[in-house]
Amino acid sequence: MLSRIDRIQLAVADRHAAALAFTRLLDAAVAGEDAVAPLAARRTTLAVGRAAIELLEPDGAGAVAEHLASAGPGLFAAGVASPDLEALRRRFIDRRVDFAETADQILLAPAASGGTGLRCVVSAARDLPAAPGLVSHLYEVTNLVVDWEAAARDYAELFALDPTGFCPITSEEYGYRGTLTMFAPHERLDRIEVITPFALEKTMGRYMTKRGPCLYMCFAEAPDLAIVRARLEEHAPHDWTGPAAVPAPDTLFIHPRALGGLLMGVSRTSVGWTWSGHPERVVPNPATR
Repeated sequence: MLSRIDRIQLAVADRHAAALAFTRLLDAAVAGEDAVAPLAARRTTLAVGRAAIELLEPDGAGAVAEHLASAGPGLFAAGVASPDLEALRRRFIDRRVDFAETADQILLAPAASGGTGLRCVVSAARDLPAAPGLVSHLYEVTNLVVDWEAAARDYAELFALDPTGFCPITSEEYGYRGTLTMFAPHERLDRIEVITPFALEKTMGRYMTKRGPCLYMCFAEAPDLAIVRARLEEHAPHDWTGPAAVPAPDTLFIHPRALGGLLMGVSRTSVGWTWSGHPERVVPNPATR
């Protein structure tokens, strides 16, 4: 009952300052300003490609203020789209899952997903034209959990996902094991990456030791990472990681200090299939031919 990762929500102390960073680095544009009463927050929504970035600034006591007080600015919620929002709403009611609502979104607190640190905002799937921007869309949000197998089972049940389409993933380099909860494994990369760090001395392990189960980062696709890299070299030269010498990289990472507390990976279009079960779908990098 999920089709895409269509947005993320960030908790920020100053949403206008955070918006400038996304505008400067990714050519994002302001698409709206409003309030989210259940979260006691003012919201600035940015559009970049087909992705929405919702910047939430506290407007009193509530979940956003609590996140800032406990964890500082950064990734607050994964944004998923459903082709049938009302059916998903009924599913939550039938299963006695607590949620809050706005006019057009369902808000799930971490308790709704079993205490795995996954906070979600669910929107109706819409086929909208892409906005300008240096990334085309989001496709992944990473969730650090104690038991990735149990969490994956819970998410399959909560969102009516088919676990036979999930893709196991392991990284000795970063020290984790888990699965990609592919929403449409034969069509798109969209998923929640559910992983358990096993190397607690490495970055993910240290992060989870400090924060407990939580959201960690997101991934976006871009057609030309050379342009993204050039923008980073100009405006945030010390706040990104990736190859600097190759004509056009396949993957790079934008550090939290550059994007209002958000760690964002960016991969060249199709490269994500390398670790998502279908490496044959990767289109060769024209810069390396």
